[in-house]
Amino acid sequence: MPKTKKAKSTKADKTDKVRKAAKAAKGAKVSDEKGLDFARAWVEFPDPADDEQVFRCDLTWLTSRWNCVFGSGCQGIKAGRADDGCCTLGAHFSDEDDEKRVAEHVARLTPEIWQHHAEGTKDGWVSEDEEGSRQTRPFQGSCVFQNRPGFAGGAGCSLHILALKEGREPLETKPDVCWQLPIRRTYEWIDRPDDTRVLQVSIGEYDRRGWGPGGHDLHWWCTSATSAHGAGDPVYVSYRAELTELMGKEGYDRLSELCEQRLSAALPLVAPHPADPTP
Repeated sequence: MPKTKKAKSTKADKTDKVRKAAKAAKGAKVSDEKGLDFARAWVEFPDPADDEQVFRCDLTWLTSRWNCVFGSGCQGIKAGRADDGCCTLGAHFSDEDDEKRVAEHVARLTPEIWQHHAEGTKDGWVSEDEEGSRQTRPFQGSCVFQNRPGFAGGAGCSLHILALKEGREPLETKPDVCWQLPIRRTYEWIDRPDDTRVLQVSIGEYDRRGWGPGGHDLHWWCTSATSAHGAGDPVYVSYRAELTELMGKEGYDRLSELCEQRLSAALPLVAPHPADPTP
């Protein structure tokens, strides 16, 4: 059988290929994220305040140089809405107490602090998602409490701004999910060989998997992105208030000791975070 002659590539064909390649590159998702699977250094220790509880903490994450880059390089979880950061979907309340606590602080918000004060007070600031879970109401593409860039009272979460103006920690005024991110606390009962049980409390990184299957569809996520790893202080220091709230003071103090021991070692770190700057 005779071989089929290969058509010659014309200048027009080459130009068309270049144009298509450029178009594809322009539409491609650009990310500086590292992969989800890499070596991590974990430490487990008894909760100094509770004999029936142990902490399991991800030292790779807690000693990493991650910091929130909202408003200064954050690419946002939805394409085309970088200014929203991770506020695009609104915040789901963890329980009734969480919603009640936030409501007490919302009552003190003013139009000078909260850009959407009129909309929030008129039509309400709580809504329900498709599954009936209560959350802060999305408004014009993101959380109703988010002030847009250019607002005189300051861009970002109005509840966060309220806390700073009143000299409070933002964890006091914001929904649980907002102040806890990107720390992830999980619980698991462990059955020991001597027929005793202990509650294992894990403190780690809230990566894409933390959101469930939908986490892989986020436009961008910061915890494994190199652009969000350049802080002067490691996470266990910059998130001292949040970690103390999640672990208790005695638990946090012990964690801090272990993190300091890790960082003070003369040898190179075992299992450093891949998104951290190279020493």
